[in-house]
Amino acid sequence: MESKKGYIIGVFTGMIIMMAVYLAAVLFFPHILSGNNQTAGGRFNEARPVVTPTPTPVFPSIGTKVDNILALLDMNYVESIDMEELADKIFREVVSLLNDPYTSYMDETQFTNFQEETEGVYAGIGVQVTGCRETNRILVVTPFEGTPGWVAGILPGDAIMMVNGQEVTGDRLSEAVSQIRGTPGTTVDLTIYRPSTSETFEHTITRAFITVPTVNHKMVGDDIGYIRITQFDRVTSGQFVEAYQDLVSRGMEGMIIDLRNNPGGLLSEVVRITDMLVPQGLIVYTEDKAGRQSPTHSTPNYIGIPLVIIVNGASASASEIMAGAVRDHGVGTLVGETTFGKGLVQNIFPLPDGSAVKVTVSKYFTPDGICIQDVGLTPDHEVEMDIELAVRLSQLTLEEDVQLMRAIEVMNEKIR
Repeated sequence: MESKKGYIIGVFTGMIIMMAVYLAAVLFFPHILSGNNQTAGGRFNEARPVVTPTPTPVFPSIGTKVDNILALLDMNYVESIDMEELADKIFREVVSLLNDPYTSYMDETQFTNFQEETEGVYAGIGVQVTGCRETNRILVVTPFEGTPGWVAGILPGDAIMMVNGQEVTGDRLSEAVSQIRGTPGTTVDLTIYRPSTSETFEHTITRAFITVPTVNHKMVGDDIGYIRITQFDRVTSGQFVEAYQDLVSRGMEGMIIDLRNNPGGLLSEVVRITDMLVPQGLIVYTEDKAGRQSPTHSTPNYIGIPLVIIVNGASASASEIMAGAVRDHGVGTLVGETTFGKGLVQNIFPLPDGSAVKVTVSKYFTPDGICIQDVGLTPDHEVEMDIELAVRLSQLTLEEDVQLMRAIEVMNEKIR
């Protein structure tokens, strides 16, 4: 038994040393580390895994001290200790010391969920959620039609207050999402608050495989096409092309792209779509702590029709890349509200035990050299919308959607 405890302590200590060394290197020896990756909006924009180097200890005494503390606790603490849970908390705390909301530790389950999410297919209840900065609640943006969440009657604007009896908050969105997802066929208990009626509901929902529809489209006039992109997953560019071709066949002469409430996603996907929208030139470039720049360029061919992009305060990261490129190239106009302002790029560093660390490694800039971090993009035509309406975009009538109405007016001015 003692040898098993010693083994566990040794394993966890080794992992803690890795994390502590990495943090120390970031804080005190920044020239040692550099990287490149992205997750947009939470998901810059493509959080692609990179090879995690074997760290060279910077402060070996940290490992020794942690080992001594764990051994002391194991021998003397009056209650039993869940070493795995304790180690998990230590890893999270090490990373959180940077005070960067986009740099985080993901355990094996969270990392798996993250990878599934970027693929556009996962097991869950089928609702898109966002963290509300004003209330710190987790708000439902939309339930996808036909999914368990939609069947249960969850509506846009509903707030998820508890998952399996545990309170969840907007500032810990990824943890809540991990709790909601799980094995198909299993259930999850949700406590839902509906602000529109001040009612609270309890739902037990059975999880299922979900394929995320990230693109919706329709005609909003005889010659104006409308495409809404809810996030940039691996399926998005293909869905966008299909939507665009359908709208062209229906006589589209001008296109409105709706990026409201789009938290971002994969850099590769937003680049593929933006390449269709802008002429040859720069789409975006990143710059790391050493000043190294990495540009991404578009090809000569583009669709060349009038464009209007609708954005709001929840349009982040990859959404801001597209909006910034379209405006900087002079091929489109922005309508709505100032965007979120996420101009940071993250890399995913997988760890040997299946967990991973997401680390902010650089900033990104629009073609005109604008870094929108904490600033956002101010639309050419500013139109405010109540937040309760903003989370129900898919259910609004045209008269209620004042931002879309203004976008149609702007487009009519372009094509008439």
